[in-house]
Amino acid sequence: MGTRRSPRPPLRRMADRRQSQTRRGPPRGHGAHDRRRRAHQMSRAPKPPRIVAELGRPETPQETADRLAENSRKYRSHKTVNNLVLSLLVTVGAVLVLVLLVPRNDNPITRDVDYASIAAQVQPVVDHPLASPELPDGWSANDAEWQAGTNGQVPSWYIGLLTPDNQFIGFNQAFDANPTWLAQKLPNSPVVDTASIAGVTWDVYRNSAPAADRGNFEYALVTTAGTSTYLLIGTAPTGDFETLATALAANVAKNGAP
Repeated sequence: MGTRRSPRPPLRRMADRRQSQTRRGPPRGHGAHDRRRRAHQMSRAPKPPRIVAELGRPETPQETADRLAENSRKYRSHKTVNNLVLSLLVTVGAVLVLVLLVPRNDNPITRDVDYASIAAQVQPVVDHPLASPELPDGWSANDAEWQAGTNGQVPSWYIGLLTPDNQFIGFNQAFDANPTWLAQKLPNSPVVDTASIAGVTWDVYRNSAPAADRGNFEYALVTTAGTSTYLLIGTAPTGDFETLATALAANVAKNGAP
């Protein structure tokens, strides 16, 4: 019979393997884990307060709150200014678009009214001849209308005239006018003189109010013939008033010149 071998040598090899591992240190990977753990712990540690250059020391909690509040205020202020500038740019852009898109009329703003034609249309309803003065070249009219005088008002024929120098004279031929009508047309302005023009005597009025309060009344001529009261009022030079009064002389004579 043969002799059996002892199983101890395998046990010795296992013990030698444990000793070898003990000499080499802990298993691989444990060191990296420890380093990550330590780094995580350090990151969670509170950071030291930031030193402000102007102060030379860390801010106090109150100083930090004040700084943040001031930064917030400046931000809101800048935001408001930016929004305002943007709104203005949008508005200007919209205006420019409207100016470019809206069609423009090249016709003159001052309209030219054919007062002679209008007078001919109105004449059938008026018992007395309406004045339609023939004026030199350069004169024009921007308005002409018959005012029927409803509700107790004085009926009158009106022409708005422009002289060659673009000065204004308003002509009124009122029928059965009373002193109140004339006083409303010439407020606080008494007669200052008389003038004889083309055989017709006119009362002269001048506006004594300050220049800023005169409006379209600086000078006026008034005469009455029959039931018609003629009023010339405006801002033109006296020479233009005389030209108009001369053109009206024939109509005044038809109604009975004074």
